[in-house]
Amino acid sequence: MVTSRLAGGRHRLLDTVAGFRGRTIVVVGDLIADEYLFGKPARISREAPVLILRFTEREILLGGAANAAHNVHALGARALPIGVVGRDAAGDELLTLFRAAGVPTDGIVTENGRTTPVKTRIMAGGYQATRQQVVRLDREPAGELQAITEDALVARLTALAERADAILLSDYGYGTVTPRAFERIRAIARRSGAVVSVDSRYQLPRFTGITAATPNEAELEQLVGAASDDERGVEKAGRQLLERLDARLLLVTRGSRGLALLERDGATTFIPIHGTDEIADVTGAGDTVISTFTVALACGAAPIDAATLANMAGGIVVMKRGTATVSPSELGDALGGA
Repeated sequence: MVTSRLAGGRHRLLDTVAGFRGRTIVVVGDLIADEYLFGKPARISREAPVLILRFTEREILLGGAANAAHNVHALGARALPIGVVGRDAAGDELLTLFRAAGVPTDGIVTENGRTTPVKTRIMAGGYQATRQQVVRLDREPAGELQAITEDALVARLTALAERADAILLSDYGYGTVTPRAFERIRAIARRSGAVVSVDSRYQLPRFTGITAATPNEAELEQLVGAASDDERGVEKAGRQLLERLDARLLLVTRGSRGLALLERDGATTFIPIHGTDEIADVTGAGDTVISTFTVALACGAAPIDAATLANMAGGIVVMKRGTATVSPSELGDALGGA
């Protein structure tokens, strides 16, 4: 095992960040609308022992695979999201947000009768106080994709992914990345040599023969059935999962303990958290980590350099409220002060 230092020279890392702009990343997965409803505490209800919030504002943000695509775009690379939305208000809002950000929507399929996933967070707090999440309400699609939707999804994959430098899979369990879609992704990657990275909330073992996966520590424990609460445990469990996935790299997110990078034909490197562990919001931080890691690998960066940049990006984004992104200039500033 190796405890990491700042990998290599800053100049090389800065050159990698500068190279982000020339890369094309296809992001395939579950597009989610992250809705925030803000309220100022008013009084206790007479109907039940609950707090009444006086509504102040609503905010809608790109979540799930949409957040991963937004992060790729914010890093300066060309992001091509491929996914499914319903013909509903949330789907319309996601498409509007993509267009406003300058992200193409050619790869997004609209399915009649399908619910666009929405995660609604109720946030309480006054204007001078930190707003705290009170409860989250999820609206989720029921059932699998229609056959015609899957056909359209695979067709968009075929058209858009052939010339991609990397394909990022963001699977939140809503059924977008079907077995047929994944087989097409693997076939494209075999022909083109594209990097394939996967973040899967519930079904990581089915994504085999990939470049990299980014489970968190709890997911790693669940997948191998063994504790991974120290470095030795993380390495042992990670090596088992690498073999199971037939993957080249595993990047384990460890919360306040940073990241662990396992290379199938190389070392295990533990990277301490970047910045402070007094975080503001972890929402969407995993999307930022895999996006930065993938774009850096697509630039030809060494895995340890890609992981170092991903760790910095994760440390920056958790200091922001809600699903957020990181810019090349922020990474440059972090490198300057590292």
